Amino acid sequence: MSPLIIIAAVFIAVVTLVAAVGAMLASNAATHTEDRLDLLTGASGAGNAKSKDATSLMRGATDEGKTGAVDFLNRFGDIQRFLSQANVAISAGQFLAATIGLASLGALAIIFMGLPFFFVPLAAGALGAIPFGFVLIARKRRLGAFARQLPDALELISRALRAGHSLAAGINLVGDEMSQPIAGEFARCYEEQNLGIPLEETLEGMTERVPNLDLRFFATAVILQRQTGGDLAEILDKIGHLVRERFQIYGQIQSLTGEGRLSGIVLLALPPVLFVVMYRLNPDYVMVLFTDEIGKLMLAGAVFMQLAGAFVIKKIINIKV
Repeated sequence: MSPLIIIAAVFIAVVTLVAAVGAMLASNAATHTEDRLDLLTGASGAGNAKSKDATSLMRGATDEGKTGAVDFLNRFGDIQRFLSQANVAISAGQFLAATIGLASLGALAIIFMGLPFFFVPLAAGALGAIPFGFVLIARKRRLGAFARQLPDALELISRALRAGHSLAAGINLVGDEMSQPIAGEFARCYEEQNLGIPLEETLEGMTERVPNLDLRFFATAVILQRQTGGDLAEILDKIGHLVRERFQIYGQIQSLTGEGRLSGIVLLALPPVLFVVMYRLNPDYVMVLFTDEIGKLMLAGAVFMQLAGAFVIKKIINIKV
């Protein structure tokens, strides 16, 4: 490999790491203040122009530490909400720093190991995807745990209503008696009500933080009951029963599609594993895929068919209830 390419790659990697660390340190200072502002003022939607101007000034002070890269990413997706849904206590800047840093380390590792240059983007992409994969798995686990706890929470609120307590007291009871993650969300909802935020807005904020269809049913039922009246305890019992029935059906579907999921994992993992084994045993045989024009077309077709197969298998085994 050309020394000029190595020097350029090292320079770019070092600059990227320095910029990423700077973004992480700058964004960390503003995170706590922003969280407090979101809790105290962001969800209320009330107040006069003077208070709004003061809030804007305070937000401007905390936004000074944000980098353009973080703002750019936030325009195309709410990264901070994605991180909060996974209960990962880092900011969007720190997430960006970890992603860029690991991608740079992967590229440097390939360069210093003396492997072919086409492995650099592969290694950078693989290591750079680790933070996203970690957050995605944590988010899926947390939302799954929330969904499993929701029927018990609805029944607890229903029993509190039948015992003569208010809805706010029932929400507070869920926050006190149940475990995380549902306890934290309902406790935050109760605290926001104590700060003067209307119940409708607190429930809407919780449904935005937790994208769960059953939770949206609960919020809609509460809002409609407050507007039109009715037996809220009975409504919550029916929603809880519906959620439990759906979980039972989903478990049956998971058991029936288990063989298909395992087959999909094996089929998707087999080509990359065979490629690595063949490259270690006979590199010249595998390099034809990268040096010959027909080999490049075959490799591109194989990657496309691999992705298409993964998409089809996922659609087959992903049955929504």
